[in-house]
Amino acid sequence: MVEGEGGRFKAETVVRAVNALLKWRRKRKRKEEEGDEADDDFMYLTVTLNKIPRKNRIPHTIPLPHPLLSGDPAVCLIVDGKKITVEAAHGMLRRSGGRDVQRILKLSKLKSEFKSFESKKNLRDSFDLFLATVDVVPFLDGVLGKVFYGKKKKMPVPVKLLPDGSNWTEEIDRARRSSLVSFGGGTCAAVRVGKWGSLGSEDTVENVLEAVGGVVGIVSGKWRGVRCFHLKFSDSLALPIYDPQRSDDQSP
Repeated sequence: MVEGEGGRFKAETVVRAVNALLKWRRKRKRKEEEGDEADDDFMYLTVTLNKIPRKNRIPHTIPLPHPLLSGDPAVCLIVDGKKITVEAAHGMLRRSGGRDVQRILKLSKLKSEFKSFESKKNLRDSFDLFLATVDVVPFLDGVLGKVFYGKKKKMPVPVKLLPDGSNWTEEIDRARRSSLVSFGGGTCAAVRVGKWGSLGSEDTVENVLEAVGGVVGIVSGKWRGVRCFHLKFSDSLALPIYDPQRSDDQSP
């Protein structure tokens, strides 16, 4: 169980917020059927820090007990093409039984063949999940641009794949069960913790609790560095789940 500074973070507050948001989303879905469109179906945990942190070039992975992608997601792996070549990656995946990866792209091909907005959009929409070896991740923002890093985020998840293939199965499975958080120079960041239609209330609550612990673990000063946590859908109000400056009767 995650405990907040001074005991102000409570699991029951998370339960109430998750249930309220899912109820709101259910009503919103009815409106969508009448012609309105929502931005996406993900629920986000947002964190506001007390101080602006140092910008991280590689997003932090936050392991979740319940994966956001159900079934057998289509996965694309991006490699540098030098330390790990496309041919070597195919061989490693065959030997490790990693049939979850449908395509492997090297960075140079990504740069040369996916220059236009439309080609990047087609690539983004062809896969449910993108993975990338940690050495190429710092370059991907500039290569993939707002198509992957903008409003409809599909940022590649960093994976630390050993050249001998010994950890590929475990690392890819970990990445599939993780969400990302990136601090980009401001005090606010968001991490996906749930998805309408894929996860129910109980699983979403467990993801939120795990994500809160994961975020606090990477923040300088731990809980002392956190100003507040909220939960929201992209098009909903943000419900507070941890805010030491609020009174308990203001919680959702």
